[in-house]
Amino acid sequence: MLILSIDTSAIASAALLTGEGEILAEFATEDTRSHAEVLAPGISDLMETAGVTAADIDAVVVGVGPGPFTGLRSGIVTARTLGFAWNTPVHGVMSLDAIAVDAALDAWRLGVDEFVVATDARRREVYWAHYRSTGGTAQLLAGPFVTDPAEVPDLPAYGAGAGLYPEVLRGVADFAGTQPTAAALGRTAVVRLVRGLPLLDTTPLYLRESDAKVPGPRKRAL
Repeated sequence: MLILSIDTSAIASAALLTGEGEILAEFATEDTRSHAEVLAPGISDLMETAGVTAADIDAVVVGVGPGPFTGLRSGIVTARTLGFAWNTPVHGVMSLDAIAVDAALDAWRLGVDEFVVATDARRREVYWAHYRSTGGTAQLLAGPFVTDPAEVPDLPAYGAGAGLYPEVLRGVADFAGTQPTAAALGRTAVVRLVRGLPLLDTTPLYLRESDAKVPGPRKRAL
């Protein structure tokens, strides 16, 4: 099995993985605002470098957020379009799980049973979810949510959101700048597929209403 994984919930990233979770190739940007411009060329270069064609891809996996509207849409629309063009199934994975997959192992090594993953939601808020580490495997307990950082449970916090608010969240130092990536997202999907666990559809987890509003009717001039 060969999987193309995509995530644009924070940075733009893509990866090619085998059914055993081996990462064949990946790319990730540092910019959180240029997803639409870099994603399609990045995937094309990724596949060319790996010597992979559309016919080799067995599934597309995409992060469904939570994340900002424009960035998240870029990844989901790209995944849906490729799946349609290639006649390939497309699956969704919550983007916070891409951090939780490694955070659970770290928590297990530290003897920590429960933890949170937090990413930047802007507006001085964070996207977050609550997990349990079961033998180094992340089990979602609650979430995702978007709240003020002060409303996050007082647990070890993994992810870039924790790094932004160290005065409020108990950030784990080695993970203070961690963003969701397609490579980690793909590993999460592989584990679930191997275990026969369901994946999500590609409905985006925006968690907020859009800032863009449909204009109301124009007022009549007197």
